[in-house]
Amino acid sequence: MNPFTHVNEPEAVIETAKDLKAWVITVNMGYGHQRAAYPLRNLAHLRVIAANEDELVSGEERKQWVKMQKFYEGVSRIKDVPLIGSWLWEQYDRFQRIASLYPFRDQSKPSSVVCRLDNMMKKGFGMSIVDEVNKTNLPVVSTFFVPPLAASMSGIKRVYSIVTDVDINRIWVAKDPEAATITYLAPSNEARYRLLQYGVPKERVRVTGFPLPEENVATVEMDLSRRLGRLDTNNTFLNRYRHTVFNILGSPTHSNEPITITYAVGGAGAQMNVAEKILKSLKAELKNDTYRLNLIAGTRLEVKAYFEKIIADLGLELELDRSIRILYEPNIQDYFTLFNQFLRTTDILWTKPSELVFYAGLGIPLVMSDPLGAHEETNREWISRMGAGFPMENPRYANEWLKHWLESGMLAEAAFDAYTKAPRFGTENVKRILASDDPLNVPLRENTPNYFL
Repeated sequence: MNPFTHVNEPEAVIETAKDLKAWVITVNMGYGHQRAAYPLRNLAHLRVIAANEDELVSGEERKQWVKMQKFYEGVSRIKDVPLIGSWLWEQYDRFQRIASLYPFRDQSKPSSVVCRLDNMMKKGFGMSIVDEVNKTNLPVVSTFFVPPLAASMSGIKRVYSIVTDVDINRIWVAKDPEAATITYLAPSNEARYRLLQYGVPKERVRVTGFPLPEENVATVEMDLSRRLGRLDTNNTFLNRYRHTVFNILGSPTHSNEPITITYAVGGAGAQMNVAEKILKSLKAELKNDTYRLNLIAGTRLEVKAYFEKIIADLGLELELDRSIRILYEPNIQDYFTLFNQFLRTTDILWTKPSELVFYAGLGIPLVMSDPLGAHEETNREWISRMGAGFPMENPRYANEWLKHWLESGMLAEAAFDAYTKAPRFGTENVKRILASDDPLNVPLRENTPNYFL
């Protein structure tokens, strides 16, 4: 039952430009780049192309991608290696650091990594798909930096690069930014400022927001209403902000339903050990229906097996499919579909500050585990400044600090701040740009709740 009785079920998701088609390109390295491509799947010519493994990619090029993927997954897990893991991670992280955004200054000089990638592309890296793209007159939109750089190098004009973090490394931008034909679709103003520092002409950067699933955007007010009814256990938040909430969502009603936490592990399987600490801490609360816990294994069978083992070790087998659910789906498109369904009833999203920080735009407060890399540190700072998420306290004592955060209204307020401040119309804006004859000037949609009018 909807605790906010005035909220109606959502209308069907409005489709824009049904005949619009584009080359939608991503890469299978973690979930972030594929998650950004998923909402654009219906636009895809042929299919969503994974640049590192699609059948269009030559065997020689795939070998280069395999080396890159193994390196990526290796460094993503290296921090969990006992004794030396933290030290090894620090040595690697020194090479991927991003300079401070301020003061604003020229950072357009290509780094050694940019020059190396440029040389690789001149020798054919990333060009297999470009050869196919050149046979059509369709735009290219990619959620990974290599395909747009390769397409631009080959002379393709309508090239769009979807940025998947709040801040990015110089490698996203061509060696000669002025000569490139890439238009960048940035998730935040911070990313826009950085791209300008890297030498991208200002007319080639549009702040669209991150592409979120349209099916979730369509139900955001209804889902937030129900979420607030569960999160504000003592009506602390609503007693302070009832008028503001009423103006946007209507009159709320308290709910006694369990709080649902969704703990999402990254695509490389990093930080899955945090789940054990959460389960140990919330064991009693899971049994007495104070909480429900979704454990997101994604497409990784070994993560699912790990979750099942620790559940069994803790004697929580009877709670499976009742207060504990494991989401595992080997097909990544099916995984995203199910994950988005889980989000509708999620009250707290617990995750490292990956691309999932942008899902705060669905009115979901975030608890953030430790960042992996400079870009995730920036993601964490960005969402924290909004008040839409918080770094986790010691997960061994989650039962204590979560209780305090709920009683204080802190998480309910974070959900509301997430809804009012975090962008959520990225998918619609990307579609507007792709469909327009004047993509650099087409008007974009922004969050405009009554709170700011």
